[in-house]
Amino acid sequence: MQLQDKVAIVTGGASGLGLATVEAFVAKGAKVVIFDLNQQQGDEVANRLNTAHGDNVRALAVDVTDEVAVHAAIQQVVSLFGGLHICVNCAGIGSATRTVGKNGAHPLNTFAKVIQINLIGTFNVTRLAAEAMQHNTAVNEDGERGVIINTASVAAFDGQIGQVAYSASKGGVVGMTLPLARDLSVIGVRVNCIAPGIFNTPLMNSSPDSVKIPLIEMTQFPKRLGHPSEYGQFAVHIVENSFMNGETIRLDGAIRMAPR
Repeated sequence: MQLQDKVAIVTGGASGLGLATVEAFVAKGAKVVIFDLNQQQGDEVANRLNTAHGDNVRALAVDVTDEVAVHAAIQQVVSLFGGLHICVNCAGIGSATRTVGKNGAHPLNTFAKVIQINLIGTFNVTRLAAEAMQHNTAVNEDGERGVIINTASVAAFDGQIGQVAYSASKGGVVGMTLPLARDLSVIGVRVNCIAPGIFNTPLMNSSPDSVKIPLIEMTQFPKRLGHPSEYGQFAVHIVENSFMNGETIRLDGAIRMAPR
């Protein structure tokens, strides 16, 4: 699928990997709607990109776990731009809590919140985006109508101490990939998953060197944090490569995270 004049939504698109994806898609001629809780930051991104690329970006305040809000936002996207072809789910949160720590057992509500946003939120947006995509006219001879890219993490495979909730949520995203691709094949929608390593996002940038340096040391080559633009570049490739389907791809500089 070519990005020119296609319509995409990017959750968590106001910062980090989501923002890099928005920028990459707009540069390829796509129309993009940012779904992010931070309306102000989303509007700032939209205004900046619209100045550079034309009036092709919008931002909506959307809670990915809210079924009614997501459905309404997707309807707004379709009404505004005439359809929906691409969905990239980058919205998510982290957690650093041991199963049993100094203050007792892992709070169940903390675990549930991470699962609710990272896993259930991803599925909520995916299912409603796919529902809209089925109405598209096929864009190529393969009968392709849509592309969905979900974001997991290398923590799905190499979860560190204290990452039980985060790893479980991202492992769920990985586990959904193939059955989603199989479910949606009948309507011509592809589903893939990117499992990023350690990227230079605002969250990581705010971490002390005592956190960042050991993670960089675990990365084989290149010996650095990933650039968000590399995630955006890879998302573009997945959209444009119509034979890539049902896959989870690590984008991580060959990192294999140690227990801590």
